[in-house]
Amino acid sequence: MKKGPLLLLVCLANAAAAHANEGTYSYSTGIDYSTGKYGQAEETNITYIPLTGKYEKDKLTLKLTVPYLRIDGPGGVTPDSRVVVNGNTNNQRTVESGMGDVVLGASYNVFESLSNKLYVDIGGKIKFPTASEAKGLGTGKTDYAISTDVYKTVGQATMYGTLGYKVLGDPTGINLNNVFFGSTGLIYKVDAKNSLGVGVDARERTSANSTALREYSVFYSHKFNQNYKLQTYLVVGDTTSSVDLGGGATLGVSW
Repeated sequence: MKKGPLLLLVCLANAAAAHANEGTYSYSTGIDYSTGKYGQAEETNITYIPLTGKYEKDKLTLKLTVPYLRIDGPGGVTPDSRVVVNGNTNNQRTVESGMGDVVLGASYNVFESLSNKLYVDIGGKIKFPTASEAKGLGTGKTDYAISTDVYKTVGQATMYGTLGYKVLGDPTGINLNNVFFGSTGLIYKVDAKNSLGVGVDARERTSANSTALREYSVFYSHKFNQNYKLQTYLVVGDTTSSVDLGGGATLGVSW
């Protein structure tokens, strides 16, 4: 078993247990819709509705996401990073829905310079195979990921970058590559309640028959008050494995 990312999460979870007496809780939900052909003859339309709980204390953040999925397409495309697990373009088009893969994540702030407004986090994620493989809602395998996030604020703008590595479980009869992934972008704070941002996400190809993923996003965030926040976004891609068009909104509440 590939244990590196799992050991990282265990260490972070142990840190959480030592500091779990207090903290900040938040919940969010929303809807994400994406469409793309991903190298197939017909497009696949994916509706993703996550319910996410987050716990934050000092330098530690824990996050659990339980999603609902609806996939309308020829099959073979999983919603997690849109991995094409079946290149057959003659599949009959179907509509399937149900629970998606549960994702557990943890991150820890390992460096903070208040004078330079520079922050570095390390984190890990486990994707549990709770989505139905028979329905084509998931690969039926566990995935692991580790990553480093860097944030630098200059004036009203915050630049960010992520570099990570993902270990993908292999569905029956299919060999998926473990991949490096990354993102970079800029968030501009318009005022106390409103922010705008742009970002780029990239990932190596997950199989010999796929291409690298590269997607571009724009987003807008609005804080109604200290407890409620709304974020909306649009996404486009320019490779075969990328989304053609996507977008969504997330509403969060914290206390």
